[in-house]
Amino acid sequence: MVYQRTHDIPPRSRAREDSVRAALTRMGALPDEEIDLAEAALLLSALDNPGTDLSVLRALLLDLREQLALRVVDLGEDPDIGKRAEALRAVLVESADFHGDMETYDDLDNSDFIRVLERRMGLPIAMGILYIHLARSQGWGMSGLDFPGHFLTRLEVEGERMILDPFHDGQNMPAPALRLLLKAIMGPAAELERGHYQPVSNRVMLTRLRNNAKIRLLEKGDAQGALARVESLRLVCPGDPTLWREKGLIHLRLGDLPEAVAALDHFLEIAPQGPDRQRVDLVVKELRQRLR
Repeated sequence: MVYQRTHDIPPRSRAREDSVRAALTRMGALPDEEIDLAEAALLLSALDNPGTDLSVLRALLLDLREQLALRVVDLGEDPDIGKRAEALRAVLVESADFHGDMETYDDLDNSDFIRVLERRMGLPIAMGILYIHLARSQGWGMSGLDFPGHFLTRLEVEGERMILDPFHDGQNMPAPALRLLLKAIMGPAAELERGHYQPVSNRVMLTRLRNNAKIRLLEKGDAQGALARVESLRLVCPGDPTLWREKGLIHLRLGDLPEAVAALDHFLEIAPQGPDRQRVDLVVKELRQRLR
């Protein structure tokens, strides 16, 4: 990946990036429930894809919402949860041909929301954001779940709940299927717990999406690219202290000790007490010794 110096970026591209960053900053000031999840994912991805025409992708999202709305009309008044889940699958899988990418799972494009929309495939979290976006457009209750190792979504209708796997074409995941999935991920001794059914916030979902890219970039040795993902998340998640820790650790990997200390110091200022904070404190003390 080639990174341009600021003075090499055309003024129009720079103005567009400034506009995207400003929009993300405005989102960062909103209560979590007011964040437009798909729009935020699109804007974050736009920072990685300068020059992409977002209007085309917004039109695609609008078309998907309209398709779902038409299907809901055909279902009649107050369709049950099974019919709603089937309508989501019909639009995203049967009509639009969106699927989880099982063949090239680790491809960086699978966590890039723009490329996910263009390629019609992606990681579980990227596909989940699509399912949630469409369901919420109809006023349906849908959230992402804090399930280990594999992102799932939960549809809720008048107290009835159905867990869907967006990566595998929105298939229903009853308790026996969830138990098998958990054991496949965590080992045969793992058992379902209440925490596995806990919903996660919009900001957590956006962080999970960007972290997938960050991890893959670090594995490829692209620390600058990973740092850019962390910096972009700080716009929409300004209160997350872990992003300052991540920023500091990446600067440390880059050999920029002053920036690493500055970021980790800020983490220590805002992070709650706990083992993670204690570990970072030890790292900062060691770095200060090296800077003397």
